[in-house]
Amino acid sequence: MTESATHPSAITADPKARPAFGLTDVLLFTMAAIWGANFVVVKYATHIFNPIAFTGLRVGIAAVFLLVVAFIGGGITIPRRDVLSLLLLGALGNGLYQLFFVLGVARTRAGNASLIVGAAPAFIALVARARGMERVKRTTLVGIGLSVIGVALVIVGSANESSGTTTLLGSLLVFLGVICWTLYTIGLQPYAARIDIIQLSAITLVGGAIPLFIVSARALISTNWSAVGIGGWLAVFYSSVISMGVAYFFWYRGLRVLGPTRTAVYSNLQPIVALLVAWAFLSETPTIFQGVGAATIIAGVFLTRT
Repeated sequence: MTESATHPSAITADPKARPAFGLTDVLLFTMAAIWGANFVVVKYATHIFNPIAFTGLRVGIAAVFLLVVAFIGGGITIPRRDVLSLLLLGALGNGLYQLFFVLGVARTRAGNASLIVGAAPAFIALVARARGMERVKRTTLVGIGLSVIGVALVIVGSANESSGTTTLLGSLLVFLGVICWTLYTIGLQPYAARIDIIQLSAITLVGGAIPLFIVSARALISTNWSAVGIGGWLAVFYSSVISMGVAYFFWYRGLRVLGPTRTAVYSNLQPIVALLVAWAFLSETPTIFQGVGAATIIAGVFLTRT
């Protein structure tokens, strides 16, 4: 999603295999850094592009990129009966979620957004338990509770910042995006166990790109492309190909080699990276609410995953 990619959690590694620290770990550290920095990149890009235009552009480019990779690897072989379902799920997880995410980041601190998104694993575990998909231990329930409290602290703190209502609205939009991502993740789990990951990602991204193209068409047409500049185009490239394309491959390698639980530990580094990068490049000095919220969310996610 940018943004964490927790949806292929049905893939598991050999539980007896405990590979030593190596290339996979380095790639997962890189993934966490890419996703953490992406919050700042999106914040920067929304000062150049209309947020809706930027959302449609980045998801569309990412979809084309993954389709090309899928066809190079042998094409799309997903059964027709599954394609429609995956397109609809993609509209939720890569369409509506990305729209809420970018609109939210444009209206709040990049650090706030990263902390709220960082709580997604706890909400996923809660919904999975409600649907009887996973057994949740007492420790996990404590972790879920801590994550919810942490998100509440960040959102309440948003209302006390200088930007007032705008910052609060942005945090709430990001939270709505997390709910969309949670439902998307749960709905995608049965497909992740039997469909090639690259094809799965390509089709669900297409499912998000189609409605976003319709929603963003007017904003894209009215964009003054000559005024975008090299910085804007680099932001688009980073936020689409690097964040939604390359970093996903690192995540999938982690799932295959280390398994979902150990891989998820690395994604928990995103809020820390985002807060530090936002501090350095956007002058977003961490607030008390962010500090307490960060500690609470990270502790909650850790308990949820262990």
